[in-house]
Amino acid sequence: MLRGSLSVTSLSGLEEWDEEFDREDAVLFEIAWEVANKGVHVSFLGYDVSMLMYHCTHLHAYLQRSTLKFKFRAGKIFFYVYFGRWLIEGSPYVILLDVGFTAWSLDRWKIELWENFSIGVPWFDREANDAVLFGFLTAWLLGEVCTQCDEPPHIGAHFHEWLAGLGLVLCRQRQLPVATIFTTHATLLGRYLCAGSVDFYNKLAEFNVDKEAGDRQIYHRYCLERAAARCAHVFTTVSQITAIEAEHLLKRKPDIVTPNGLNVKKFSAMHEFQNLHAQSKARIQEFVRGHFYGHLDFNLDKTVFLFIAGRYEFSNKGADLFLEALARLNYLLRVNHSEVTIIAFFIMPARTNNFNVETLKGQAVRKQLWDTAQTVKERFGKKLYESLLVGQLPDVSKMLDKEDFTMMKRAIFATQRQCLPPICTHNMLEDSSDPILNCIRRIGLFNSAQDRVKVIFHPEFLSSTSPLLPMDYEEFVRGCHLGVFPSYYEPWGYTPAECTVMGIPSVSTNLSGFGCFMEEHIADPSAYGIYILDRRYRGVDESCNQLTSFLFQFCQQSRRQRIIQRNRTERLSDLLDWRYLGRYYVSARHMALAKAFPDTYIYEPQEPTSATGFRYPRPASVPPSPAHSLHSSPHHSEAEDEEEPYDEDLEVEKDRVNIRQPFNLPNRNKNQTVGLPEKN
Repeated sequence: MLRGSLSVTSLSGLEEWDEEFDREDAVLFEIAWEVANKGVHVSFLGYDVSMLMYHCTHLHAYLQRSTLKFKFRAGKIFFYVYFGRWLIEGSPYVILLDVGFTAWSLDRWKIELWENFSIGVPWFDREANDAVLFGFLTAWLLGEVCTQCDEPPHIGAHFHEWLAGLGLVLCRQRQLPVATIFTTHATLLGRYLCAGSVDFYNKLAEFNVDKEAGDRQIYHRYCLERAAARCAHVFTTVSQITAIEAEHLLKRKPDIVTPNGLNVKKFSAMHEFQNLHAQSKARIQEFVRGHFYGHLDFNLDKTVFLFIAGRYEFSNKGADLFLEALARLNYLLRVNHSEVTIIAFFIMPARTNNFNVETLKGQAVRKQLWDTAQTVKERFGKKLYESLLVGQLPDVSKMLDKEDFTMMKRAIFATQRQCLPPICTHNMLEDSSDPILNCIRRIGLFNSAQDRVKVIFHPEFLSSTSPLLPMDYEEFVRGCHLGVFPSYYEPWGYTPAECTVMGIPSVSTNLSGFGCFMEEHIADPSAYGIYILDRRYRGVDESCNQLTSFLFQFCQQSRRQRIIQRNRTERLSDLLDWRYLGRYYVSARHMALAKAFPDTYIYEPQEPTSATGFRYPRPASVPPSPAHSLHSSPHHSEAEDEEEPYDEDLEVEKDRVNIRQPFNLPNRNKNQTVGLPEKN
């Protein structure tokens, strides 16, 4: 009997996971909406044959050239199916269904959807209409696999998000011999409710979900999601905080929490990722030199780069709280006469029509200054060389002639600027109503000389081909000092997880799956560069003050303290590796197989043991945060920092000693009980 959710806290160590499974007669299909869509990340663990079924998009960009194209006939319906390998790590098989060829069947299938499930999809919702087409094609293809095989294998189908959920509902309605799993990475209604500035988590049990979905004109989408959650053999979600949300909004408690992981690539030497940080930071500094030309009155060596990135959800992603905290931080830095300058980047895509002319001009001026400096340097070097050849010490007063001074004066004149450095790097289509720009106007952070906090809004995803900031996202993250993600609604949180893997400290919240996960597993998260903001039990003003305190403490760190903290942050990457978190996806699939094929598979969770769970200890050396340090002043010397005891190898060894061994997942052979610890 399944008596509770398997929690991520069952993860009890970080040894290699090498269990073998009997996989000869099991086939897994994963069903989601788009190949290479950043919104859905899936794992490919546990079976010899894994196939991914998707709505057809980006075909030639992401599949191998040997892709096969088939034309199928389902009754009177013709449609194309593409089969190949996805060009990602592992190269899994992929099946693409071209829903465009079946659009004329939409009305007939919507009638069937209404007659069988009482779900009506309006004609104007194009995304929901495509989900209907995709759902019926998915169910047809799984049905063909079941009926056409002479000895059909045990089939598992893992559906992700509401867009793929109709295929699951149809599989159950048609009684196909398929073990089904449904994973919601974020509930549809939850995202809409949080965007409406409601007290979401304190009122979860009070919402009239049907009315709330109807008021927002998403009732048909909500019904598709709820039907998939209720019909699935196994229902999972990505974090414990989202499990609570799903239980109230979708009316089913998730069977297993399946936290999302990353493919972690470890460096052979600790200093390698620090070198990458220095290289990427230098490229960001070059952009800053151009952006702030004429107003570069701050020391870049004492400048801290913060950033927030993700979908442009002003309140859900915490951009509103971040801006308010920046305004308060600006006041603190000014009254304390701090020499530190903060540059905060907002990387959130919005509607634009082109780059800002003033921003492009800044990069052109920077390049012109660089070219001038290189020309003068070459002329200076040639004269110095000639002087040394004849055995004379150079006369410095004659090394630069009138032409050199003229070139330099022209370059300096070109840097004259009457306006302040721009906030936004692009021309916004809705400048007057943009939430970020309106908030900046309200708090008065205009990049003036008096401000110790500068703001740059880049309303476009980063690209290495950009003429403005030619860096991809990973390079940019590596070059920053701190990622700030004070989200109010964040079911998991890939952005802080990516920061952790790259050794960059970050701010998260106890309302995000990532923040809750780290609180469970680390005794003192801030010592490891993970600052957890309390947005669940504090008001907005209190949370803003706490965030301001985090940022101010971070600004007071010396360069050496930041290096130590980055080393500690990077060590946490093992917690987020698919090698360890992938076991929960495998467990969910075997639970589904046990429910769908009880004569072949058995799944009985065991009682938890006292060894269940683990927590990283607090580092043995003095924590780098000034809040826990003997140094309370932001003006302490570098000489004092050298006295702090710190041995990186010793700390790593102590961490490993304090981590308990992981529980072992027994072999899942046919007719053998599968045992896993159960959450209390």
